[in-house]
Amino acid sequence: MFDPRIEKHLIADQGERVVDEVRKHWAATVSAVLELFAGVVVLLLVFWVPAQAWWVPVLLGGAITAHAVWRFFEQHLDRFVITNMRVFRVHGILSQRIATMPLTRILDISVHKPVVGRLFGYGHFVFESAAQEQGLRDIRYVGDPDRRGLTIQRVIQQAGLRGAAGRAEQFGGAPILPPAAEPARVTVTPAAEYDANVTAPVTEAARPVAAPSGWDWLAEAQRREDERLAQLRGEPAPAPPPFDPDRTSTAPINLPR
Repeated sequence: MFDPRIEKHLIADQGERVVDEVRKHWAATVSAVLELFAGVVVLLLVFWVPAQAWWVPVLLGGAITAHAVWRFFEQHLDRFVITNMRVFRVHGILSQRIATMPLTRILDISVHKPVVGRLFGYGHFVFESAAQEQGLRDIRYVGDPDRRGLTIQRVIQQAGLRGAAGRAEQFGGAPILPPAAEPARVTVTPAAEYDANVTAPVTEAARPVAAPSGWDWLAEAQRREDERLAQLRGEPAPAPPPFDPDRTSTAPINLPR
């Protein structure tokens, strides 16, 4: 009951491991210890009160002492865990509560060190995440906050690098780049096919094809996908885009004189 058993919450089959397990700084239990001392003092009053009223200090002192012990174990069992995949918090005595957040959803980390915290070496973490999970937003009384803040930043950076490497492995480990542009193609019709006095109009097949721009490969892929969908649905193929003279090559074409 008094051991949170962090290891049972790890995703062992996915290679999750604990990077740091943060326990509450001893300053978090100071108020509970003072309350416990006050409860003991009240219990000792039983020797100075009238015999008929012995139950008053016993009842009051016992309640104060029990509450102090509860607070002490509540702080002792409150653990904040940093793994190579996520951060999560386990707290609670009889009923246990777990709040977890993947490293990729952490947007910002703020560290607040009050004056007393700077003297005794503790601080408070404030996590800003995409989901704003309240169970992990405020982590108070963190010992050595500077070192642990750097640890979290380092783990987040490593997780981001591993994620980018995993995405690259899906494409054979090579960087994801758009298809290379093909060289311009120019179709030249022999002069013998034209009439000696009349210049025949240039057909679509004879029009020069301009080199595609940086994103033309995406438009071409979309056009092929539309044609494939129309074929599967039994619909007529979509009409090709109209010819744009501004995108043709300005290279001279030898025409019969």
